Amino acid sequence: MPQRALQAAPLPFLDPDLPLARRVDDLVARLTLPEKINQLLHENNAVERLGVPAYNWWNEACHGVGRNGRATIFPQVIGLAATWDRALVRQVAGIIADEARAKHHAALAAGRRGQYQGLTFWTPNVNIFRDPRWGRGQETFGEDPHLTGALGTAMVRGLQGDHPHYLKTAACAKHFAVHSGPEQARHGFDAQPTPKDLHETYLPAFEQLVRAGVEAVMGAYNRVLGEPACGSKLLLGEILRKRWGFTGHVVSDCGAIDDFHQHHRVTKDAAASAALAVKNGCDLNCGCTYHDLVVAVRQGLITEAEIETALRRLLATKFKLGLFDPPARVPWSGTLPAIIDSPAHRALAREAAAASIVLLKNNGVLPLRRDHESLLVTGPTAASTTALLGNYFGISPRLVTIVEGITGRVTEGCRVVYRTGCPLSSPMSPGVNYTYSTAAENEITVAVLGLDPSLEGEEGDTVASPTGGDRDTIELPPVQRDFLVELRQHAKKLVVVLTGGGALAVPEVHELADAVLQVWYPGCEGGHAVADVLFGEVNPSGKLPVTVPRRTADLPPFEDYHLRGRTYRFTGIEPLYPFGFGLSYGQLAYGALQLSAAKLAGDQEVTVRTTLANAGTHPVNEAVQCYVQPPRDFPDAPLATLVDFQKITVPARSSVEVSFRLPAAAFAQVDAAGRRVRAPGRHRIVVGSASPGPRAQALGAPAPATAEITLA
Repeated sequence: MPQRALQAAPLPFLDPDLPLARRVDDLVARLTLPEKINQLLHENNAVERLGVPAYNWWNEACHGVGRNGRATIFPQVIGLAATWDRALVRQVAGIIADEARAKHHAALAAGRRGQYQGLTFWTPNVNIFRDPRWGRGQETFGEDPHLTGALGTAMVRGLQGDHPHYLKTAACAKHFAVHSGPEQARHGFDAQPTPKDLHETYLPAFEQLVRAGVEAVMGAYNRVLGEPACGSKLLLGEILRKRWGFTGHVVSDCGAIDDFHQHHRVTKDAAASAALAVKNGCDLNCGCTYHDLVVAVRQGLITEAEIETALRRLLATKFKLGLFDPPARVPWSGTLPAIIDSPAHRALAREAAAASIVLLKNNGVLPLRRDHESLLVTGPTAASTTALLGNYFGISPRLVTIVEGITGRVTEGCRVVYRTGCPLSSPMSPGVNYTYSTAAENEITVAVLGLDPSLEGEEGDTVASPTGGDRDTIELPPVQRDFLVELRQHAKKLVVVLTGGGALAVPEVHELADAVLQVWYPGCEGGHAVADVLFGEVNPSGKLPVTVPRRTADLPPFEDYHLRGRTYRFTGIEPLYPFGFGLSYGQLAYGALQLSAAKLAGDQEVTVRTTLANAGTHPVNEAVQCYVQPPRDFPDAPLATLVDFQKITVPARSSVEVSFRLPAAAFAQVDAAGRRVRAPGRHRIVVGSASPGPRAQALGAPAPATAEITLA
């Protein structure tokens, strides 16, 4: 072959028709040690001599493309969890990935390859929201492992797509594992779960995402059972790689490798920390500690071959994203920026926000008429744009606040009055407050209370949290509580709308208000979505993904990672609102539960059937929940466990049959050693509108269908 032809031939790693492993091996063989190490940092330099482009791995897509300018802002993740709708969450994630592709390719065309412009997204957060004080709980799918795993899997599949060769974007399950506050202690804290809690609660969602093909896993800042999570032999080696067979890459949380020597004190310096992390399975460093791998190699702390193991995993992800391939070969390279924040995407954001709204109380005041004579809208988050956003958000050129949504929905002639009412958290100034007299003059008062991201979020992200992003107490801020008590004395009919990213202990709100809705941080179309529900154009269908306690005093110590006394599965204290609870404008009734077998042996499965009847005039979208209550003599057994759920539509004055196929694993229990074992005896199956217990029916939920089954 002529010399000119040899020079023109592409390098093997640039040939998209070659097998992935061969392309990766070829590129690894061409890199110098410093180049290999640089590829293990989140900010990769270009290798110009080989035609390898620069790349920054750090990107966020919690509920929309984050921190990269214009994007559709969907409801915060805790709101998406409240939809209990796998298909909707996957659709939302697919749209996020579409916008990510459009933004990425536009950035490439402009010669930009910086932070937040890539395709590797550190989403979803599948930590368990074990304590409502945690400021980052808003980023999660709630307190239940099964719900978290199911909706997290839907998010991963939407983000990554279903192309046989390419990833649309790369998703990441974080923060592995046993991570849920306190924020102030996360850099040096040692979480000490029991083996039972570890395997029953903290790991299952991660395992489900790994088995669903998630491309990446992010480690946590804290230690787990004495080992830093980002360098844990147990978590990364034994569980993630060996037991679950994970083949993707692991990334550190940002700055977490420095914590090894600076806060955890398990290594003496940066070189030792970097070597420990890579040797134990952390491939990518969000931060710059891995620069010291050069020193670590020189000191014999790590070999170049061990560095190459991590490098191969990272390069595989880049190849799957098409970062080395001609644009014509990559399915989404032609995605145009015109789709970003498009009417169709905003319509989905509005649909998701409406589906996330949980109706907690209604004495008949809702739905409102559009032709009321007058409405007062008041409260510190009624006109707040920040209360739409949560954290890790993009920017929308049009944020529809709740007061705007309500004002745009009423008929001409209905007078809407707005007053702030009270501050978010600071004490009320003395003097006259005209809100009270205004309430007395209006037919309906809608008070929008609760939290915004200044009060809860990640360490360093909030400005008003006294504890680095967490809440000390979960009650309504005292100034809002005092305002509500006085407002009730004047309001003719009072509807309370609660914003926030987690449980609010508000027994006084429940007692004083005629109706209560939890709307979370509902995104760019939040105001329209809230109005859709208030005025009955959408029947509320959200269900709580968390338990709402009556008071902070009902919670165990925040630092205690034992599940005893936490969540619907392990607390015997009656909640204000139970996990899974949410009312609608329909009138549902569950029929008798029918089982395909009364006894199970071996690996048999059972089919569970019931009929839902809707006697109301509104169609109902119902999250039908199936729980198993194990024999009470099993040691430390949960009170109930969610094993499956379906989001279905029951037309007005109609009925629908629902069935679940439960495998033998649905009845297994986790013993004190963390092993899943068979639990012989009588198990109770409960299918209904909320987690088992009398509180849901006391609040107006339909009675569940129940039956018993015996395991031999």
